[in-house]
Amino acid sequence: MLDRTSRLFAAFLLAVLAGFGSQAAQAAAPQHHAQAPGFYRMKVGDLEVTALLDGSAVFDLHWLTASKPAMDDRVFVTHLHSDHIGGLTTQDGKRVCSNAEVFVSKAESDFWLSPEIAAKAPKDAQQFFLSARGIAAPYLDAGKWHTFSDSETLLDGMKLVSLHGHTPGHTGYEFSSQGQTILFWGDTIHEQLLQLSHADITVVFDIDHAAAAATRKQLFPTLVSEATLIAGPHMPFPGIGRLRKEANGYVWAPAIYTDLWAER
Repeated sequence: MLDRTSRLFAAFLLAVLAGFGSQAAQAAAPQHHAQAPGFYRMKVGDLEVTALLDGSAVFDLHWLTASKPAMDDRVFVTHLHSDHIGGLTTQDGKRVCSNAEVFVSKAESDFWLSPEIAAKAPKDAQQFFLSARGIAAPYLDAGKWHTFSDSETLLDGMKLVSLHGHTPGHTGYEFSSQGQTILFWGDTIHEQLLQLSHADITVVFDIDHAAAAATRKQLFPTLVSEATLIAGPHMPFPGIGRLRKEANGYVWAPAIYTDLWAER
C-alpha cells in the first residue's frame, strides 16, 4: 500500500514539474511587437471599396518574378500633401504607376508647384512645396499630370466636391452606384473626437483656417441627411463610416466590420 502511494505521488510530482517546465519555456519565448497589415472590403452598389492598413515592412520590387500587369488605374488626388501623394513616386524620382493619369485641382496644383509662392512661404512650410514638386515632376514630364476646375466632369458616376480650406484646391470625390454614394473627403478632419463636435477647431496644417471650418459646417448636415458613406484617411481603420447627428454636434458611426464581403 505504501509502495503504491509512493508511486502515485512520484507521478504527480513529475507532472507538476513538467508543467512548470512548460510554463518556463513559454515565458522565455520572444514576444512579437508588431501588428499585421489589414484590409477591409465592402460594397457600394456595384463598386468594391478596399481600405488598406499600411504595414511596416520594406518589400524589394526586384523580388517579383511575374510580368507587370497592365492597368488603367486613374489617380484622383484630394490635395498635394506628401502623406497623401508620396506613394506615387519612388525615392529616386520615378513614377510608381507608369500607366496612371494623375488628376488634381488646378488651384491645388498651381499653389504647391509655384516657385514664387514657395519662396514667400514660411521656412517650416518649405518642405511641403519641395516634396510636392518632386513627386509631381515625373508625371508632369510624362504628360500624365492633369488639372481640373470644380465644375468639370471627369468620370461617369463621380462628382467633384469642393472642400477648400485645408489647402487651396482640396477636393473630395463622391462616387455613386445603384442609389448609394461614398465620399472620399481627404483631410476634411484630422481629429474626430474634437472636430466632429466642434467644427470650428482647425489644425496647423490648414492653409485657410476659416475656410476649413466653414467647409465642415456646410458639409456635415448634408452628409447626415443623405446618409452618405465616407472614406477618411485620418479616421480609425478602416476609415469608412457615416456621420450621425447628436445634440453636441456629430459622431462617427464606423462601418461594421465583417469577414463577409457583403453589402451593408
